[in-house]
Amino acid sequence: MTTPVTIIGAGLGGLTLARALHVHGIEATVYEAEPAPDARRQGGLLDLHPQSGQAALAAVGLTGEFRKLVLPGREAYRVLDRAGNVLLDLPDTGTGERPEVPRGALRQMLLDSLPDGTVRWGHKATAVRAFADGCHQVTFADDATVVAHLLIGADGAWSRVRPLLSNATPQYFGVCSVETFLFDAGARHPASAEAVGAGSLFALAPGRGLLAHRESGGTLHTYAQLKKPQDWLADLDATDVAALTARVAKEFDGWAGELTALISDSDTPPVLRPIFTLPAGHRWDRVPGVTLLGDAAHLRAPNGEGANSAMQDGAELGRALAAHPGDAEAALAAYEQAMFARTADVEADDDGFYRLMIDDRAPHSVLALMTGAGKGG
Repeated sequence: MTTPVTIIGAGLGGLTLARALHVHGIEATVYEAEPAPDARRQGGLLDLHPQSGQAALAAVGLTGEFRKLVLPGREAYRVLDRAGNVLLDLPDTGTGERPEVPRGALRQMLLDSLPDGTVRWGHKATAVRAFADGCHQVTFADDATVVAHLLIGADGAWSRVRPLLSNATPQYFGVCSVETFLFDAGARHPASAEAVGAGSLFALAPGRGLLAHRESGGTLHTYAQLKKPQDWLADLDATDVAALTARVAKEFDGWAGELTALISDSDTPPVLRPIFTLPAGHRWDRVPGVTLLGDAAHLRAPNGEGANSAMQDGAELGRALAAHPGDAEAALAAYEQAMFARTADVEADDDGFYRLMIDDRAPHSVLALMTGAGKGG
C-alpha cells in the first residue's frame, strides 16, 4: 500500500508533484498559505527548458495543455546600454526550444489537472514537529494541525519543513530587485514598448540593470536590479509608493527616458524583492518521512532554472514514489541522491549570468556571453 502524501506549498513544484502522484494513483493533499488561487500575481513569463520543465510536464501528461499557453514570438532577446542603444538583438527563431508561458496560467493548468479538494487553501504552515515513528505534525496559522505520514516541503525560500532536515538558512545575495508593470504599453507607453521589443530586454550597467519582458495584452513586466545593502530602503515607509518609486528611479538618473519610464510610470506599486540564496551544495542526511523540493531544497539567485528545476523535482519525486510502492524511504533516498547530483550540475555556474548582468563590465560581459553561447538565462 502506498503512503498518502502531504505537500506543503502549491507552487509549480508542489503542484507538479501532486499531478504526478495523481497520475500514478497515489493520494496527496496540498496545503497552501494563500487564501485562493488568484490571491496574488503569480509572476511573469517563464521559459520552459526541454530537459527540465518541459520534461516534467511530459512526464505528468500535460504537454498538450502546456502548448496551448505558449506566447509566440517571446523568445526574442535584446541587450541595451543605459542610453538606450541596442547592442544585441536576437529575434525569436521560431524553433520553440524554450517557449515562454505565463506563470499564472501554468499554475492554473496544474491546478485544473488535479481532483477537486486536492489543494487546501488558507493553510499557512507555522511549525512542524517530528514524531518517533517518522510521522510529522504540521501546525497552521489558525492552530489547526495535520499529521503527515509522508511530508514534502515545497514551501519555498523560507520553508517551515526545511529545519527538519537542515540548519541552512537563506542568506542575502547582495542584490535587491524591484518589480513594476506597465499596462497597454503599445498605446500608453510606445517608446518603452519599442525599447523592450517582442520578448525580453536586458538594459545593463555596472551595479544596476533593468530586466523587462513583454507579456500578453501589451503588458511590460520589469525588474530593476540593484547592488545594494539589504537595508538600503529601511528609512522609507513601506506604504509610501511615491517615495519608493522615486528612490528606485533615482538609481537610473541619466538613463534613456524610455527605460526609466519602466520604473517611474509603473501602473502598480513597486514591489521590493531582496534576493536570497541557500549555500551552494546544500545537502542533508536522510530523515525518515520527509524531503524537500524546489526553492526549499536549492534556492539560488534567479538563473532561469528555479521553476524548471522545481517542476523536475516534483515529477521525479512522484516517479520515485510510484516505483517503490510500500517503501517510501527507498523512494525518498533515490530521489534525493538524483536531485543532489542534478542540482550540483546547475550550481556549477548557476549565478554566473545573474552576476554578469550588473558586474563592473556590464553590459559588455553579458554581450560576450550571449554572442559566444547563444542566449543567456
